[in-house]
Amino acid sequence: MLAPVVHVLPMTRIRRHRLLPITGRVLVRKGQNVSAVDVVGEANLEPRHVLLDLARGLGVGIGDADRYLEREAGESVSEGDVLAGPVGWGKRVVRAPCSGKIILTGRGKILIEEEVEPYQLLAGLPGEVVSLIPGRGAVVESIGALVQGVWGNGQINFGLLRVLIKKAEDILTVDKLDIDLRGTVAFAGYCGDEQVLHAAAELPLRGLILSSMAASLIPLAEEISLPIVIIEGFGLLPINSSAFNLLITSDQREIAVNAEKLDRYANQRPEVFISLPVNQMVHEPRDATLFSPGQKVRILRAPYQSQVGTLITLKPGLEVLPNGIKTTSAEVELNNSIKVKLPLANLEVLE
Repeated sequence: MLAPVVHVLPMTRIRRHRLLPITGRVLVRKGQNVSAVDVVGEANLEPRHVLLDLARGLGVGIGDADRYLEREAGESVSEGDVLAGPVGWGKRVVRAPCSGKIILTGRGKILIEEEVEPYQLLAGLPGEVVSLIPGRGAVVESIGALVQGVWGNGQINFGLLRVLIKKAEDILTVDKLDIDLRGTVAFAGYCGDEQVLHAAAELPLRGLILSSMAASLIPLAEEISLPIVIIEGFGLLPINSSAFNLLITSDQREIAVNAEKLDRYANQRPEVFISLPVNQMVHEPRDATLFSPGQKVRILRAPYQSQVGTLITLKPGLEVLPNGIKTTSAEVELNNSIKVKLPLANLEVLE
């Protein structure tokens, strides 16, 4: 059975394809070094259009309006520019109601595409642009430590990592967010209080890494103006030991937080990345593999959710579990040496 892979790696080389959702403009060059918040490309996702009735505005017939045009299709205009006129003793004119570009003129009408702020695609991690994808984006490569999560609120930033968690079961409270954390990325445990998120935004933090969070806070977390990455999931869940140990030993290092949405089909996960100098063999991460004995795995469902163990054996054929479900399963030895039998669907490989 093909196993999903989540990465918790102290040293790895990764390449990320940073792609615009539609064709746009690529703003970087091959070989350029970028930070996590550098703009790779931009595109106009939602162009807005304004249709003006020149004949009515000038007080003339439709057949006469076009001869008073002062601008042509294809021209850029600023808000307040005269588009047509003047007409009559009152010197009536039609002015541009917004900045933009004239798309069409004729039959007493003028169509303007309004100038709006373009969507900007950020690099997501510090590294080197190793290739360009014309009109769509670029591939960024970097070497360092990587921790992937299960949920993100879609934002990107970077900052100095500050560890607020002492043990995997810790709960983040407002009193732990003091002024000394301003401009940093905080790593903490479970968050179940909306006041914590408000306090994090008001400091402001540059990012928040949580072991878990109450599901009721999702709407607020999606509105908060800082990236939030959840490592384990929703509900009171302790962080897995591999991610916990890697992050607490990275205190005071600069960390990039890419809280992009989870997309299993595109092999896209929210993640945090710490750029490091190369001083050892670099592990090349895999997006998927086959289950096999000896692998480190993370358990995805209760009663052992978030625990890490070692896959001991794969059970042949289908087995009937105590809950009556017939499925493929494996024996896993937990870190406390307890052995349990679990469905393969409840496991993912941790590497």
